Amino acid sequence: LAPWLARAPWLARVLRAGLYAAHEVGGLPFRHPGLARAGELIARAHLRRQVREPALRARLTPDYRIGCKRVLLSDDWYPALQAPNVELVSVAAVRVTPDGVVGADGVERAADAIVLGTGFEVTTAPFAARVQGRDGRRLADEWRPSPRAHLGTTIAGYPNLFVLLGPNTALGHSSVVLIIEAQLAHAVAAIEYAGARGLATLEPRADAQAAFVAEVDRRMARTVWLTGGCRSWYLDAAGRNSATWPRSVGAFRRRVAPFRPEEYVLEAGAVAAG
Repeated sequence: LAPWLARAPWLARVLRAGLYAAHEVGGLPFRHPGLARAGELIARAHLRRQVREPALRARLTPDYRIGCKRVLLSDDWYPALQAPNVELVSVAAVRVTPDGVVGADGVERAADAIVLGTGFEVTTAPFAARVQGRDGRRLADEWRPSPRAHLGTTIAGYPNLFVLLGPNTALGHSSVVLIIEAQLAHAVAAIEYAGARGLATLEPRADAQAAFVAEVDRRMARTVWLTGGCRSWYLDAAGRNSATWPRSVGAFRRRVAPFRPEEYVLEAGAVAAG
């Protein structure tokens, strides 16, 4: 494919647009769980083709809606689980011994190495403990138990702070590079606006941030991440999905990329070096 793309750059744009559209269509069932049935039928058909043993297939069939947890796109995962040197253990690990791991079934299984594939810590940002706002309040405290931000990018009470991939900017269906591009466009537009007008600080209005978060939560309520019947790392300590964006990538880019001065508190003056 590379020689074709080198000779016809327009073909790369067409290919990119096709991939983008396919991922957007694939994300529709996550936002409209009523459409999830089609995706689940495809996934179950793939499972039947690759796993012939009924008992193993039953253990590999999720009991929640598709997309409720991160979707794994793979052609070799199921074959790997059926390799002669692989055993699928469905019970929890309760104890590690010098020689292996003991499961809830009381069986100790030998192990040379243990991989903790427990998911991701996406709702507690380590840097937040080192950031302080206007009143000295740490961002870590501001974001406890559920992080919130305006457009997932700026935070009320924290002037001149721009965060990439902040609250509600992750995706369950497409590339977050597209999200980052929109956030960078917003930050650049904000900085250029401030520079052209001699502004020292800017930060989102508290009411603008609250309105944005309320809209996100309203749309999130219908998504599979809250209705799909699972507990995932998308949910924070408050049980709120503060990780993902509940709409399309296009909707995020249209909302976030532009800088709207009326949504910000703007202060004039010299910017102190530091």
